[in-house]
Order: sequence, then C-alpha cells, then structure tokens
Amino acid sequence: MFVIRQIAIYGKGGIGKSTTTQNMAAAMAEMGKKLMIVGCDPKADSTRLILGSMSRATVLDVMRDKDEDEVELSDILDTGFLGIKAVESGGPEPGVGCAGRGIVTAINTLERLGAYTPDLDYVFYDVLGDVVCGGFAMPIREGKAEEIYIVCSGEMMSLYAANNICKGIQRYANAGKTKLGGLICNSRMVDREQELVEAFAEKLGTRLIHFIPRNNVVQHAELRRKTVIEFDPAAQQAEQYRSLARAIDQNTVFTVPTPLSGEALEELLQQYAVSC
Repeated sequence: MFVIRQIAIYGKGGIGKSTTTQNMAAAMAEMGKKLMIVGCDPKADSTRLILGSMSRATVLDVMRDKDEDEVELSDILDTGFLGIKAVESGGPEPGVGCAGRGIVTAINTLERLGAYTPDLDYVFYDVLGDVVCGGFAMPIREGKAEEIYIVCSGEMMSLYAANNICKGIQRYANAGKTKLGGLICNSRMVDREQELVEAFAEKLGTRLIHFIPRNNVVQHAELRRKTVIEFDPAAQQAEQYRSLARAIDQNTVFTVPTPLSGEALEELLQQYAVSC
C-alpha cells in the first residue's frame, strides 16, 4: 500500500498562501519529490506559477461541458515546473451556487479518475482564504488532508484568521486524523513579528515551521509567472523556500490546536507591539 502525504494549506486571503505553496512545491520538486497541487479557490490561480499560465480548464468548467462519464484525467490535469501536477477545482458562475462545491467535486473526480498515483509523495490542497465551513472545510472534515499548515503574518487580522482556522481544525480533528503541522510566517515586517508568531504558535500548542522574510524578488518572479525557485534559483529567497520545504518534509510533530479567546489574542498582540 502506498502512502501519499496530503497537506492542506490555509490562511487569510491575500497573505501569500498560494505563492508560498507553489514555491515550496517547486523546492520539493528540486529535492526529487513527486507532487500534485489541487487549487481550491474559485479564482483558479493556485497553480499559475507552476504552469507559467492559468490552467487550461478547471474541474467545474469541464464538468459543465461534459457528462461525468466522459471526463478524462487529461481534461483537468496539467503538468508544470519539474513535473509538478496541477489541478484547479474552479467555481460556479458568479452569483450562482456554492463555491465550496468545486472542492468536493474536484477531489471526488480526481479519486475516481485515478489521479492519486503510487509515485506521488505529496498532494497539496491550496484552500481559499480563512473559510473553514461548507465545501472549503472538506479537506479537514473528511480527512482528505491529514496535515494542515497555516500561512500567516504578524498582522492582527492574519492571526485572527489563523485562530479561526484552528477552531475548525479542533472541531474536525476529533472525527478524523487531521492535525496541525505548524504555522508558516510570510513576513509583513510587523514589529517583533517572528517573536510574536512564535509566541502565538506556542499558545496554540504548535510551532512556527518557518519564517519567510519579505523580499521583492517574489514579486519579480510572479510578474513573469514563475516561482522564485525557477526565476532566480541562486536568490536568498529561494533558499528560504528550500528551508521551508525541508522543514515540512521532515516534520513529524502534529497536534490538535487550542485556539485563543478573542481577549487572549488581543492581549498577545498588545504585548508584542512596539509603542510609537
């Protein structure tokens, strides 16, 4: 029996979750790992840097155009940088239906079509924003992803979102095997940011897996639809993503988080704020 590490990446919208996931995946592919990224955002931009373009078609696009028994894996799966497989779940037409349905449909379709092959080491689910209800909670609720990582920064709303995600993990962990593997801090250059996120992680009962410093090379690479690993493999930032990839590859510590109350979270933020 083959074992695939299935990992869901959550985080507040705009925190750099998709960028971090794709750069980490590219670093893992450099290490010789075989991966598939499943984009779980209706915008269908979770694999853009890996493919060098938007995906040809999302799962929901194809399902709208074809009968279920006519869909083939090649209709929905693309291959990008260093052989990384890429799938986008997609979403409904604007103003119609539930966006979370795309995740449910995508994962069920991938399973039915045999996408989870024995050669895969990892499957990453890049999940929309900080939503942990309905279809967006499927990777947690149904145990599709046994590991969760949260991308955050030292900003108040980012940590608030991370705390909410932990509430969802805590709720569903009792019903399955899903556990929190740690926090990934994508720096926004907040006062005492690394110290703050480390303290927040300790309160949650987890740890800071890696602190990614802010660097404009990330934007330069994104403008060219590339990961930093591909755009400038010798850059210091590329080494940061390699360090993150190694940290996750070697991680064996997983916990059920203990979310903070709103008051406790605010107290923690005030403790690490630098007075003007």
